[in-house]
Amino acid sequence: MGLHETPLLFDFELVSSEDLTYMPMSVRFNLDRFGLRISLAQWQLLPHADRTLLARFPVAEDAVIEPNFDHALFEMMRTHANIEPDWFTPEAEPAWRHADAIPDGLVQHSRIVGAPAPTVERWARLDPFKRYVLMKLTRKSEPSHDFVPAMREFGLME
Repeated sequence: MGLHETPLLFDFELVSSEDLTYMPMSVRFNLDRFGLRISLAQWQLLPHADRTLLARFPVAEDAVIEPNFDHALFEMMRTHANIEPDWFTPEAEPAWRHADAIPDGLVQHSRIVGAPAPTVERWARLDPFKRYVLMKLTRKSEPSHDFVPAMREFGLME
C-alpha cells in the first residue's frame, strides 16, 4: 500500500491537527506500530513538509507495514533536530485488536465523560485503526476532549 495523497486526518482532528502542529492519530499509530516515540516538541522541530509526509503513511492493519516510515522519521529527526526517536517494545496484543470485547479502559472513559460505551457489535464493526484511536484517546486518566467527537464521528453515539 502506498502513501495517501493527503494527510490522513479525522474530522475531530481538524481543529488541532490540520496544520500538523500536533501529531495526528495516523502518525501516532505508526509510531506505536514501529515502537518509536518522539515528543511533541520534537515533532514540531520537523518542517511542515516532513510532518505532512509522515501523516500520509498508511494505517491499514492488514496491509504490509510501510517499511519506510521508520527510516523517513529517523532521517528527518537527524537532519532537522540532530536527535533520534526513542525505542520501546510495542504491546504484543493491544486491546484494540480484539473486536470481541469492549476494553475496560474504554468503558471507564465513556462513564467518566457521560457517554454510553459502544456495544460489542458496534465495536466489532469498527476498523482496527478506529479502535486504536479510541483506545489511544482513553489512555490517560483525565478525559480527552477528542473522545466524544471521535465516538460521534465513528457512529458510536448520536
